[in-house]
Amino acid sequence: MSAHARRVQLAPGYLLHHRPYRETGRILEVLVREQGRLTLFARGVRGPKSRLASVLQPFQRLLLTFTLGREAGQLTGAECAEVPAALPAASVMSAFYLNELLLKLTLRHDAAPELFDAYGAALGRLREGGDIEAALRRFELELLSGVGYGLDLAAQASGRPIEPEGFYRFRPAQGLVRVAADEPGALSGHSLRALEHGDLAAARTRADARILLAAALAECLEGRELTTRRVARAVQRGSHPARPYGKMTD
Repeated sequence: MSAHARRVQLAPGYLLHHRPYRETGRILEVLVREQGRLTLFARGVRGPKSRLASVLQPFQRLLLTFTLGREAGQLTGAECAEVPAALPAASVMSAFYLNELLLKLTLRHDAAPELFDAYGAALGRLREGGDIEAALRRFELELLSGVGYGLDLAAQASGRPIEPEGFYRFRPAQGLVRVAADEPGALSGHSLRALEHGDLAAARTRADARILLAAALAECLEGRELTTRRVARAVQRGSHPARPYGKMTD
């Protein structure tokens, strides 16, 4: 072991992405509660004889053992922390969307236990097969906060409070600014106040939350397109017009 490497045992984590590495290995992107997002090399985990092949699956909480250096680490063991129910088919693309957001917007080795917990909670909501759109919007809000781009839903950019009867637009690097009610894309003050309290019951609140969070995430992504959004659009244009993915693409 390198003088700079340290061993971490049975750390709670999730597999976000993997790709082949040599003949039997994989390069894993994982989210670990106390270490943040990490790249781990995993040897001998491909093929019918690998006992870890069935363990290293996305969307289930794992206990990971690895050595960690300055950059990538080496996986030495993994086991399931739980055996959750399978994700409903309508929730699978949304779960991959959460993974892609984490891959694109978090920094390696930047621990964020609250974000780890928020991701686990979002998977739980998706697994229940309930309100997919509300689960996505809540996670997007928590993700923005976790990566340092939290939205102030109580105050305008000027510092004045959001008024329920007012209308607003989100402007990157500024925040929420008051606009006329008939301006395209204007967000209701009622919606912003409801979103601040996690209340996504009203259709107008959902629509406004979608517009606001899409704009905030676009600013963070700096023009990078999400693969899951592109796939969802293709599916929606084809045989699934009912938008089963919580309207990720709007």
